[in-house]
Amino acid sequence: MSNVYHHPVQIYYEDTDHSGVVYHPNFLKYFERAREHVIDSDRLATLWQEKGLGFAVYKANLTFQDGVEFAEVCDVRTTYQFDGKYKTLWRQELWRPNATRAAVIGDIEMVCLDKNKQLQPIPEEILTPLKAGE
Repeated sequence: MSNVYHHPVQIYYEDTDHSGVVYHPNFLKYFERAREHVIDSDRLATLWQEKGLGFAVYKANLTFQDGVEFAEVCDVRTTYQFDGKYKTLWRQELWRPNATRAAVIGDIEMVCLDKNKQLQPIPEEILTPLKAGE
């Protein structure tokens, strides 16, 4: 497993349902943003523009343990590991302030694809920096 990466998430009113609790699909957005910060958005953009390669979620499993509410600033804690030359496994946890356990846990599998949606090996320009963070 990699080092733990932290990414703050402000919970806005628009993220919540009528009761002020985060609407469950929004956790996927928070996790996506945190992964983008780990990989680096400039690196991802260059990879797409120059090589036509990107990443797609292959599988996502979310476990909800606590409600997250409007106006909280939470911490997304991210770790990852490699699963062969095509896939990365991400463990992401969203922690509320002063919590004793994660409110939401996401286990995300991602694969590298080309513009034709064909499976491709994870390129060195992504692999090398991510392996440095292990």
